[in-house]
Amino acid sequence: MQIILQEDVEKLGTRGQVVDVAEGYARNFLLPRKLALEASAGNLKRLEKMRAVFAKKEAVERADAQKLAELLAGVALEFTRRAGENDQLFGSVTSADIAESLAAQGFNVDRRKVALQEPIKIVGEFQVPLKLHRDLSANVKVVVKKEA
Repeated sequence: MQIILQEDVEKLGTRGQVVDVAEGYARNFLLPRKLALEASAGNLKRLEKMRAVFAKKEAVERADAQKLAELLAGVALEFTRRAGENDQLFGSVTSADIAESLAAQGFNVDRRKVALQEPIKIVGEFQVPLKLHRDLSANVKVVVKKEA
């Protein structure tokens, strides 16, 4: 089934792109969530107008992400957690913890944009990437200290 994407979908495509997907995926996931439109003759004709709107929206989002990346360049987050003998944490620092700490400092970053491969489970200093836009990311310094 051919669809026109209205939003960027990970591992599928970007806004305004016409892609082939399985009917069930389109009917049960993409269409109900308004991530895509069916590629009918009328929708394909409207595609050029839609692409202009998507380009404007893309430019605004990229500019906002660029500003946020500049602001995040100097940010350092500090977490104090209980740890064992070998500086192994009795828990972990997750992407949700990082997003919550950024929100406390006034930065609105969704936890899904924190590109932490796996939770931090040891004491130390880490550079955590944030995927702010499709091709723009920023690093945040995260310091995990041992609770006294």
